[in-house]
Amino acid sequence: MDCLKDWPEPVVPVQSLSETGAAVIPDRYVKPPSERPSLDSTADENILGIPIVDLGGLAEGSAECRATMRAISDACREWGFFQVVNHGVSHELRERIRDVWRGFFQLPTEAKKAYANTPTTYEGYGSRIGVQKGAILDWGDYYYLQYLPHSAKNYDKWPLLPISIRDTIEEYGDEMARLCGILMKVMSISLGLDAEFLQKAIGGDDVGAALRANYYPKCPQPDLTLGLSAHSDPGVMTVLLADDQVKGLQVRKGGEWITVQPLPHAFIINVGDQIQVLSNATYKSVEHRVMANASADRLSLAFFYNPKCDLLLGPARELVSPDRPPLYQPMTYNEYRLYIRKNGPKGKTQVESLKAM
Repeated sequence: MDCLKDWPEPVVPVQSLSETGAAVIPDRYVKPPSERPSLDSTADENILGIPIVDLGGLAEGSAECRATMRAISDACREWGFFQVVNHGVSHELRERIRDVWRGFFQLPTEAKKAYANTPTTYEGYGSRIGVQKGAILDWGDYYYLQYLPHSAKNYDKWPLLPISIRDTIEEYGDEMARLCGILMKVMSISLGLDAEFLQKAIGGDDVGAALRANYYPKCPQPDLTLGLSAHSDPGVMTVLLADDQVKGLQVRKGGEWITVQPLPHAFIINVGDQIQVLSNATYKSVEHRVMANASADRLSLAFFYNPKCDLLLGPARELVSPDRPPLYQPMTYNEYRLYIRKNGPKGKTQVESLKAM
């Protein structure tokens, strides 16, 4: 962990670079040609392929409930991503959490820097992830908070402004944890397991969760960089409140990048690496990335549902057979997430490295 004590170079908020009005981005943000987005891509034609699941069916008759669970299972197997509507989270709370985080990122730079993070925990205000010196950086700032377990909350790391931000984060976090709990049950049953299996496997009532507010400022050369490089999420699942006015999220499908158009009032759900491991690759995490935008800032909120950090996780015995041996070596989440903390987002290289020889 010695390499994680501090950043290797001074951290420059991307928002401050954007606000200079410069027509050229610094070399530190220019991606290799193979990683640059294709802004004239025809991927938008495939937007309707992103699965949409109406969670209202879970509370209806048995036929509707089974159909909803099957839709979630199919999405986890075939896409690793889906949108949910009728999820029970009020539109008013969604707008409130967006407003307080927009308010935070509109504060003066020095006020935000008072919450600057370090590589040790990543909690607080930041602009980079990995600690590799000289790394090519992403065009985005963020604020990262630990939400669960409650004993791990460090309110010293939570912003005080705007005035209602802490209460709103608490309310929103509780709703996100509730939604994740529902989806965990559906995924367990769909895998042929007991409804509580996955929740128990990742720590029961002692799971982890974190909130990351992502702010992607306007970029004068969006064809040369990315708001967030291609990666799969290291935890269990992610619930994303995306900007439904400014597109940016892309999902890799069949070797192509598909641009996601968020539905109004929907959340975007994606499978994390730990579900891929636990399900023995029945459900798979999927690479995704964020494009930069030349004409508009973009805000998104990602709620990461994670395992208890010191549990050894491997493929569930119930999903292992002579015909399908365990595909992954067990590892704790603490050990697992150290990879991305050192290297930053690197596609699916981490979960692939766990494959049993």
